[in-house]
Amino acid sequence: MFVRRLDPILVDRIAAGEVVERPAAAVKELVENAIDAGAGSVEITVEAGGRRLIRIVDDGQGMTPEDLELAVERHATSKIPDGDLFSINTLGFRGEALPSIGAVARLAITTRIKDAETGSMIVVEAGVKHPVRPASAPKGTRVEVTDLFAATPARLKFLKSDRSEAQAVAEIVKRLAIAHPTVRFTLSGEHITSFTYPPEEPGKHGFLRRLSCVLGSDFHENAMSIGVERENVRLTGFASLPTYHRGTSTAIHFVVNGRPVRDKLLLGAVRGAYADVMASDRHPVLAMMIDLDPRAVDVNVHPAKTEVRFRDPAFVRGFVVAAIKEAINRFGMRASSTVGARTLESLRPQGALPSRPAYGHHRPSIVRPASGFANWQAPLDPPSQGYASGLSEAQVSLHDLAAPSADSRATLTEIEPEMEASPLGAARAQVHGTYIVAQTQDGIVIVDQHAAHERLVYERLKRERASSGIARQLLLIPEVVDLDPVDADRVLAEASTLEGLGLAVEPFGHGALLVREVPSALAGGSIKALVQDVADALAEWGQGAANPLEERLDAVLSRMSCHGSIRAGRRMRPEEMNALLREMEATPLSGQCNHGRPTYVELKLSDIERLFGRR
Repeated sequence: MFVRRLDPILVDRIAAGEVVERPAAAVKELVENAIDAGAGSVEITVEAGGRRLIRIVDDGQGMTPEDLELAVERHATSKIPDGDLFSINTLGFRGEALPSIGAVARLAITTRIKDAETGSMIVVEAGVKHPVRPASAPKGTRVEVTDLFAATPARLKFLKSDRSEAQAVAEIVKRLAIAHPTVRFTLSGEHITSFTYPPEEPGKHGFLRRLSCVLGSDFHENAMSIGVERENVRLTGFASLPTYHRGTSTAIHFVVNGRPVRDKLLLGAVRGAYADVMASDRHPVLAMMIDLDPRAVDVNVHPAKTEVRFRDPAFVRGFVVAAIKEAINRFGMRASSTVGARTLESLRPQGALPSRPAYGHHRPSIVRPASGFANWQAPLDPPSQGYASGLSEAQVSLHDLAAPSADSRATLTEIEPEMEASPLGAARAQVHGTYIVAQTQDGIVIVDQHAAHERLVYERLKRERASSGIARQLLLIPEVVDLDPVDADRVLAEASTLEGLGLAVEPFGHGALLVREVPSALAGGSIKALVQDVADALAEWGQGAANPLEERLDAVLSRMSCHGSIRAGRRMRPEEMNALLREMEATPLSGQCNHGRPTYVELKLSDIERLFGRR
């Protein structure tokens, strides 16, 4: 076989496979060109999911006839003025998008610069470039792509339905709208609910309002602000409260130097930051801007420019994890407002209601409650002695609280008006031995006593481990725990590490362990269940895992803390309930349990009144 040079048109069609694999990719390239041209408004229209038509209209600086003719040539760009590939300050720079699109579709570009008397237009059809000619046009650029992949019909078979392709376009526009909040974006067309993202309003809350337009109106009242800078790397944006989450990671948005990315390193950092407060199958809602020296990040590692490579990935990952964790600790007392909204929705009467019910002229309606602690923050330095110290005045021990009780009737408390001013109010009753009902100044709070105390015990164990070591209690009579021999071997293999966590075990025959000491905070719980949980955790991670057990100590403590917590069905005295509420207020992250579930629900009095038609 002889080596020959490929036809230029064929080269462009091959390149199109890298740059334009679907309509959404073409939209991304064209919108990024508009943003780089200084557009303040971008209008996107698609038909048949972008296969039949993609139209991008912007009010950017436009192009001269000479620039327009050169723009559709391969490797022609205005975005690397000095030829330095290690300092990229624009969204696109390779100069392949326009010729690649023109090679597989009909591409028409109409443009005019500000001071020109007339505009210019060029058409490229299946790789064949027509001459530039004068055209009437406003300032800016209008790009129309019709019959995408008409020159390569085999590619059409790999496209999804028109609706799926249109949704992919909408997702691209959403990500660009987050990355460039000062630009107005409008999307319309078939299979799309038309929308407009207005530009960011002036003021410190302008970006958050823009995010609420893109990510949902609930995000505004469930977002934690983040703004930190270290070693010339700046991280700004908003992340959701741990109890405000989604089933997929599609609502996690990172922007690196103005470029929206889906980077595995950053997604892993988010998972690590929320690992302690969110279930593994749930994902936060997040929009973060990372700004750093362009030379510290390589943006040319992915054909679609959706991934980047940092010069110091370990630093960036640790920086992101620390910033998010600091925000979680700062806002961790709060539970998301949607928890209360879901509660009210579950209380909504089922079925049709009479048009004029007996209790008044207005049918019950549900209004989302305001965030309970929007302007209140828990102290960052909670009491060092944990939950037991919070109960000292009431003379209640942790051991007493953990002891089960068969009585699950409601417990009523005396009214204590001074406690109602506290964020979680004053305890009024215990329902079914499981839930504490507290009264605040403007509503009620319902607390899951087991979930709340589990978090408090967990935080106490973490504080002890980080300071002087976890306090241990010597068992008067060591307890023998029988396990599967494989599980027993796993536990014994990590005996020294577990001893540092307050759990002292030693072998006691085939498949049996002798437990001599347990963490003081867990005294009174089921020792067998505790050891079995630890064994299950070791089996889940795998013996000899890449990450040593030392790096997963918090996960071990999280499992262990469940066994020292107040159990459901345990009847509590009024002073015990109020002590639990006060300790929750003083403990970071108490808004959710170790598994990411909310520990309390807050309902405003006005919302309850609407349930009963009183408003």
